Amino acid sequence: MNGTTARFLRLGVALSGLAVLGWVLTGHASEPAREGMPIDWSHRHVIFSEPSTFEQIAQVTSDPRYWQQWYRNNVQRALPTDANSAGDATAADSLTTEASSAGAWSESMGSGASVGAGNYPAKYVSHINTASCTDYVVFNTGLAGSATQASVVAYTNLYATGCAAPNPKTYWAYNTGGTVLTSPAFSQDGTQVAFVQTNGLLGALVLLKWKASAIETVSNPGAMGFVSNAAYRTCTAPCMTRIFLVDGSGTQINDTTSSAFPDYNHDVLWVGGALGWLHEISGAFLGTPGEVRTGGFPVQVNNTTSISSPVYDRTSGNVFVGDASGFFYRVSPTGVVTQSGQIDHGAGLVAGPVIDSTAEKIYVFSSSDGSTSCGAALPCSAVFQFTPTFAAGSTGSKAIVGTSQVAPPNPNALYEGAFDSTYEVSGTATGNFYVCGNTGGAPTIYQIPIAAGVMGTPIAGPALAGATTGCSPVTDISNPNATAGISEWIFASAQTSGLGNSCATGGCVMNFNVQPWLPSHAYTVGQIVLDSNLNVQVCRVAGTSRTARNGHPAWNTIINGNTGDNTAKWTNQGPDQASHPAWQASHAYATGAEILDSNGNVEWASNAGISKAGAAPVWNTAIAGNTNDNTGANRIAWKMVGTPATFSVAAAGGTGGIIIDNNVGSGTLAGASQVYFSTLSNQTCTTSGTTGGCAVQASQSALQ
Repeated sequence: MNGTTARFLRLGVALSGLAVLGWVLTGHASEPAREGMPIDWSHRHVIFSEPSTFEQIAQVTSDPRYWQQWYRNNVQRALPTDANSAGDATAADSLTTEASSAGAWSESMGSGASVGAGNYPAKYVSHINTASCTDYVVFNTGLAGSATQASVVAYTNLYATGCAAPNPKTYWAYNTGGTVLTSPAFSQDGTQVAFVQTNGLLGALVLLKWKASAIETVSNPGAMGFVSNAAYRTCTAPCMTRIFLVDGSGTQINDTTSSAFPDYNHDVLWVGGALGWLHEISGAFLGTPGEVRTGGFPVQVNNTTSISSPVYDRTSGNVFVGDASGFFYRVSPTGVVTQSGQIDHGAGLVAGPVIDSTAEKIYVFSSSDGSTSCGAALPCSAVFQFTPTFAAGSTGSKAIVGTSQVAPPNPNALYEGAFDSTYEVSGTATGNFYVCGNTGGAPTIYQIPIAAGVMGTPIAGPALAGATTGCSPVTDISNPNATAGISEWIFASAQTSGLGNSCATGGCVMNFNVQPWLPSHAYTVGQIVLDSNLNVQVCRVAGTSRTARNGHPAWNTIINGNTGDNTAKWTNQGPDQASHPAWQASHAYATGAEILDSNGNVEWASNAGISKAGAAPVWNTAIAGNTNDNTGANRIAWKMVGTPATFSVAAAGGTGGIIIDNNVGSGTLAGASQVYFSTLSNQTCTTSGTTGGCAVQASQSALQ
């Protein structure tokens, strides 16, 4: 495709987006209907690289998930001139001051509570273009519901600056009569929540219509009986129904491993479970809900092991799912099953696949590939890539992301990764994929370069822990409206032995700045990009970068080395890493050592020496500025190489999956650029003041 045609197609998609957005906003003005956006686990598993043909445009733009991704990436949420005009947002619940990480919170969901490793909370943004105090986030607690313990809880009033105290407050909490061990999912309008719960050895899909409550809490949940499936559509909230999961003979079976995936176009929920059964629930959010028992469903992909979360691909019309034995499956609309070769020989395929529904590439995450290719005859951690038409017995192609170990004992699970913004906007399925690999050792971030849909050789990035431990899924957030300019971060956690500055060698969640270099972009002093060598480059001299035709500059690979980039200039801070130690008095430093000074900047030692006794030197705050530390033969010359490209916060036992919030800029919406997750173990939850498994909100940039 020539450049003119590609530009025309991109313009067409953009204009389509503006037309749809205009329709939505006009709908807001003419009728006060809720026009919001769900963000749940399933939105991590279907993504859309930019379409580059008319056929792709026709296919992806008919999928609501495409527009949800488009809104997240392109619509800047801003406070309306008249706050009362934004649907159900009012002057009291609209946000008017600058974002502040001081608003981060941590609420106990009960002793031992957790969404679970690999699971996610779910966030509903009430308005596409405006953050509101009616935005809310839902957590499953992982605990059995009772009169004193909620099985599922929602928080609202999320933003500390702009929403009246308390921040947050419990929106609703329910004892649903079971234990929810998988991720919740939303209806498109946010008025219903779907999840699977278990009660003993029996599983059921629950559909819940919630209602705000002033008295419900985690320890004082509302108790609701179930209405019939036929009565659910017209029941008055709060109410719920359940669809028991059954096998082909009608015998009820369990599910503790598979989250429900919403297919919005067909009003269907897909869910897996025990003994390899895949279930199709029709009439999920709009009709009369019930399990489909014709046309080949439910379908059993294997008869021995549980399956993980299924993912429906609207482009191919197939459902894709993995199992605990390491096999991957394609299930056709008529229930025909195609099984891959065995691609996991360790912990099993515990994460659902990630599908690029534009390029039709599928990514599957293996804790152990069963080979002997990764040193000392060890197997490898690997990301496998399939097409939707893979043949029976196929193992696709793979990218190795660190070592694994021979089972038993099993290696740690490999959870899903995330594409960067370069990939999503490329139009050619070209960019990067980040995953937390090395399942047999210290969890490590890997960047997998992808060119025209083909995986290249992965590059090892920062280690997250100092010992063998589990790692969470990786979440990528690109915020074009960040206070310091466009910024992109990835987030992941280590379950123990975290290396971040705030980890205290325990469980920890960390972020890393992975903002890619942009052509013809006006950079300001201090802005950060991640170069093609996975080194952090800090803008030393403000200016405009080279054009796309000339490509990125030839990056200087030496720490403190300079790179010219048209009128901008860069200083190399060194590789992305989890932490920098604080300066110490009377300490022997080697050449090339890096520390964090008292201003929060990274300092690089250009020579070996011994630091001065007593107080720290007065640090030079200019990028590439010199600071002399001590005198004579012991003197160290420090070079300031910018602010850190990573932050961390302690999280007992690590975290489950991390869900994004709004992407907003300075002075628009207060405290509304956040992430949400739960700890996997008990700790003191700061805002509730109690100990338990914590539901946490933290800032995207500083994790405070």
